[in-house]
Amino acid sequence: MPETKELNFKYREVVEALLKQSNIHEGLWTLSVQFGLAAANLGPSDEQLMPTAILVVQSLGISRADKTTNLTVDAAVANPAPASKTTTRRKAKFI
Repeated sequence: MPETKELNFKYREVVEALLKQSNIHEGLWTLSVQFGLAAANLGPSDEQLMPTAILVVQSLGISRADKTTNLTVDAAVANPAPASKTTTRRKAKFI
């Protein structure tokens, strides 16, 4: 079988994975991306410089959401809280 060289994920899959990683079980959450912007004079040579914008993704994260969109995941559905352990009562044996 060929070696996998790339995996792609939908936005919602990323949010679901981050909810599970963060142990979040309730609320609406959406993908957030922080960008950084820099400027420089770049070009193919020192005589052909052009003002250039450089955009970088600084971080990916999740943030609370007020409404459902294509980027939003309900944590209660995607990562339900584990069932609470209830104490089991022993039945009395009558002899």
